[in-house]
Amino acid sequence: MEIKRDRYLQQLISYMWNGQVKVITGIRRCGKSYLLNTLFRKHLLSQGIKKEQILSFELDLAKDIKYRNPLILAEYVRGIVADKEEQFYLFVDEIQLSDPVPNPYHSEGKPITFYDALNDLRSLSNLDIYVTGSNSKMLSSDILTEFRGRSDEIRVHPLSFSEYYSAVGGDKYEAFDNYAFFGGMPLVLSRPNDTAKMNYLQSLFAETYLKDIIERKKIRRKDILDAVLDLLCSSIGSLTNPTNVTNSLNTKQKLSGENVVAQNTVKSYMDHLADAFLFSECKRWDVKGKNYFDYPNKYYCEDIGLRNARIGFRQQEMTHIMENMIYNELIIRGCAVDVGIVYGNDTDKKGRTVQVPREIDFVATIGGKRVYIQSAYALPDDTKAEIENRPFGLTGDSFPKIIVRHDIRKRWYDDKGILNIGIIDFLLDQTVI
Repeated sequence: MEIKRDRYLQQLISYMWNGQVKVITGIRRCGKSYLLNTLFRKHLLSQGIKKEQILSFELDLAKDIKYRNPLILAEYVRGIVADKEEQFYLFVDEIQLSDPVPNPYHSEGKPITFYDALNDLRSLSNLDIYVTGSNSKMLSSDILTEFRGRSDEIRVHPLSFSEYYSAVGGDKYEAFDNYAFFGGMPLVLSRPNDTAKMNYLQSLFAETYLKDIIERKKIRRKDILDAVLDLLCSSIGSLTNPTNVTNSLNTKQKLSGENVVAQNTVKSYMDHLADAFLFSECKRWDVKGKNYFDYPNKYYCEDIGLRNARIGFRQQEMTHIMENMIYNELIIRGCAVDVGIVYGNDTDKKGRTVQVPREIDFVATIGGKRVYIQSAYALPDDTKAEIENRPFGLTGDSFPKIIVRHDIRKRWYDDKGILNIGIIDFLLDQTVI
């Protein structure tokens, strides 16, 4: 089954021969290697590039183990490319497996790394360089900092619903239900039945992501990491912060004495989960004051299927799942996303007028365009609709406003110009935002 990843493929094509190292990042098993070694390779071959012009190394395979030495890799590639008229393409998969080696000319100097090798190869004008790396060992922040403006990042995500549906076809409502349950990790599609899909996702979480984080970050309190993870998965879309998580863990697990978990530990574990692309932090933004709040913020899981797997496929509340899916879709479309806060007047118990903060689920910004979005499972009556619409009226501007709903199929605009659109329609229509 060929899965279309046209958004990322077009990014790669647009970056060709720009003098930068193209760095493909993202959560493990989301399709980075498939994008490079299957889809992009096929594109190059269709443009008349010969197989011999594509130099490909898969550092996780035994056949390419010796090229984990960055000096050997650079020497081999330079020997093929230097002084040739043809253009060459270098693909290095799983580059985080490259081993630092001693500097042969300065034994006490800084070790030679793959950064040094790639920076050396960048000087070859007839070589275009592309690398992928498992985020748990080589985070985008690491490599982009090391290259200091000499690289372009292509951030790959699990399948969007439109990518998923283009692969599975059939009834889109059934496809949506399956996507909301199993998510968009590409290899889920190759599993023969529901049990196999569930087992794959649970194994992926335990055997790949958690082990990577524990190994890379040298985690001592796996029990606390597990508890933080379970709490975040159970409360996607809820306001939280390290203090709240710490208090909750100490209370629920009745920790005391030397077993009490410190807030700094919890914060570092939350940061590790975000660094590994398992979760994204969505900050709150004062729409009129134009400033960010420190805490609390919201956390969303990179893939709803992984989230469901972590909690044993329980807590299938569509309100939170919908919100997570909308957030992920906005990120995939290249939007900067915040939780919007606006203030309206209300009356307290003593009859005084007070300002009350109201929340807009998402403020999405892309290319200078801003859109306000509410996620609503159902609006069965005018009262519910008025509550959902109220924050829109407090923004004081005319940017587009959208309510994404589960209870309608045909889109329509209300008398205030607010678009009401079904969740499936929103996810499939790339022109909405």
